[in-house]
Amino acid sequence: MKLTVIGGGGVRAPLFVGSALKRASIIHLDEICLMDIKGEKLELMAAISRQIGSMMGSAVRITHTTDPVAALAGAAYVVTTIRVGDEIGRVLDERIALKHGVLGQETTGPGGFAMAMRSIPAIIQYATLIKKHCPQAWMFNFTNPAGLVAQALNDRGFERIIGICDGANQAQHAVATRLKVDSRRLRPQVFGLNHLSWVRSILLDDQEVLLPLLNDFDFLTKTDLKVFQPELVKCFGMWLNEYLYYYYYSEKAVEQILGDGKTRGEEVLELNQRLLGQLSDTNIRENPAKTLSLYQGYNQRRGATYMHYARPDAPSMEQAEQDAARLVGQEFQAEEGEGYAGVALDIIQGLEGSEPIYTALNLKNNGAIPCMSLTDVVEVSCMVDSGGVHPLPIGEIPEHQELLMRSVKYYEKLAVSAIFEQSREKAVLALMSHPLVMSYSRATVLVDEYLEAHRSYVGEWS
Repeated sequence: MKLTVIGGGGVRAPLFVGSALKRASIIHLDEICLMDIKGEKLELMAAISRQIGSMMGSAVRITHTTDPVAALAGAAYVVTTIRVGDEIGRVLDERIALKHGVLGQETTGPGGFAMAMRSIPAIIQYATLIKKHCPQAWMFNFTNPAGLVAQALNDRGFERIIGICDGANQAQHAVATRLKVDSRRLRPQVFGLNHLSWVRSILLDDQEVLLPLLNDFDFLTKTDLKVFQPELVKCFGMWLNEYLYYYYYSEKAVEQILGDGKTRGEEVLELNQRLLGQLSDTNIRENPAKTLSLYQGYNQRRGATYMHYARPDAPSMEQAEQDAARLVGQEFQAEEGEGYAGVALDIIQGLEGSEPIYTALNLKNNGAIPCMSLTDVVEVSCMVDSGGVHPLPIGEIPEHQELLMRSVKYYEKLAVSAIFEQSREKAVLALMSHPLVMSYSRATVLVDEYLEAHRSYVGEWS
């Protein structure tokens, strides 16, 4: 079986490869093809991936190409994880929003819209190639904003498309870790939209195990729920997706990000430039151990300060640098958690028929959440088996969640329409409708500045 990664020159591609190699025999994997339009980065990430494969003693072929048609030929599964505009595009998205006093996070609100302006046209092109050259393949989209991109793909009539985000399954893994059980035994009830979801129940052998843990202060402070005050979690009585922080603490988040000096995009840009410089100066074939330790240090450093302003236990920037530096020269260790790669590989296992898989995905609602339209892309619990991917009925949901979901979905539909039509007017209406903007005057300025900043990617809008 051939698995293709579009965007295989991304710095996190080798982590995906390592996770896939662990399950190669289970999913009958014999080739991973990394494809990217940036040849130099692709060469580096492919070389690291092959070193990881060699270290693991894997017989899976790891190939790479800048030709998307060659990459897609014969593929059974395709992962799309691209960043149109690179890290500098993210930096612009963040800074333009922050300049006008609103959140600049890359997937939520104005920043997410700006990224979607660049991402959606490119993903549509790749989806068209997939439909032509490997029509039976499943496409797993990780390109952000994942939910909005999945909505655009579905609106254009593409099938066998799944939007994937590891954040949708954090509750399942946190509870499994706490109870010391295999996460596959758990049956979570997840509902919402991408980066806007809740978990109201997790069953273990028909016994509710999530709700008691939500009253356990130790559990709250040792999981992703630590970014929320315990009183807020208690108020909802549900697991909250960590990205809800940007809605429930919106003004605080803006203040904290502005106080950092660097945005997350600026931090990642600096880290990526440093890593690529280090790798370019290192002969990977002659110094595989050093290469892998540099790469491991990079991932340690990048992960350590993720959402650090909301995490009371996060290290300072200086401490994160010191911790990462200590990894240089040490033996490479594969990550324990598989993140988004684990979600994709779980789905492949389910579709290949090894066993039914229960996970949360972004796909067409099809009646799973009654208050949402049938064609709305939602983030919802699913069962995956050899017969396909099946959203599970959620039933009625509380009014607060329904209203927030419908408000953001209204924005998403307008945003997709604006991008397809290259309509400035619809773009303004979309951003004005987003709960984190809610202002015509502000939306107008944001749209105009984004169109100017990204003109080379998005063209002229009317």
